[in-house]
Amino acid sequence: MNWEAILAPYAQVVEELKVKLKGMRKQFEHESRHSPIEFITGRVKPVPSILEKAEKKDIPIRDIDTEMQDIAGLRVVCQFVEDIYTVVDMLRSRKDFNIVEEKDYISRRKASGYRSFHMIIEYPVETIHGMKMVIAEIQIRTLAMNFWATNEHSLNYKYKGRIPEQIKTRLQRAAEAAFKLDEEMSAIKNEVQEAQRIFHRW
Repeated sequence: MNWEAILAPYAQVVEELKVKLKGMRKQFEHESRHSPIEFITGRVKPVPSILEKAEKKDIPIRDIDTEMQDIAGLRVVCQFVEDIYTVVDMLRSRKDFNIVEEKDYISRRKASGYRSFHMIIEYPVETIHGMKMVIAEIQIRTLAMNFWATNEHSLNYKYKGRIPEQIKTRLQRAAEAAFKLDEEMSAIKNEVQEAQRIFHRW
C-alpha cells in the first residue's frame, strides 16, 4: 500500500490551512488589533496511528477517506475562551471549504474534563487525477485547555486508554482548575489586551 501517495493530499490540506490561518492572524496584527489566534499547529496522523484507530473502530482501510475524520488535523490555540468563538465565526464565513460537523466540547465538556471546539471540514485539493475533497479536523482551544489536553493525551498513550481512577480524578480536578483559569483571564481580558498593546509599542 502506497501510504505516501494516500497521505499526500492530507499533508497538502494541513500546509494550506496553516498558511491561511496564519494569514488571518497577520491581518489582525497589521490592523493593530487583538488576534484571536495565538498560534497554529498541524499534523498528518502517522500510519501506525491510522491502522490502530481503523482496527479499534472497525474501519476498513479502503474507507478511511470517508470514515476517519482526523487524518489531517489542525489546532488553533487562543488566549481567551471568547476568542475560540471568534475563530469559529471566521471559519464559518469562509468560502474555501465546507463545514461538515461542529462539536462544542466547551459548553458540553467530555466526562474526562476535556474541553475544545472541533470542526470537521471538507477541503478541496487539486490532484493530478482531479479535484479531491479531503476531510480534516480543526480543534480550537485556549492555552489552558491545550496544556491539559496535551498531558491527558500522553497519559492515555502511556496507559493505553485505561488511565487509573486516581489519576483520572486528578485530571478532572486539573481540567476544572484550567477552566477556572480561563474564566479568571476572561474577567480581566480588557486589561490584559491593553497591557499587550502597550508592550508591543516598545
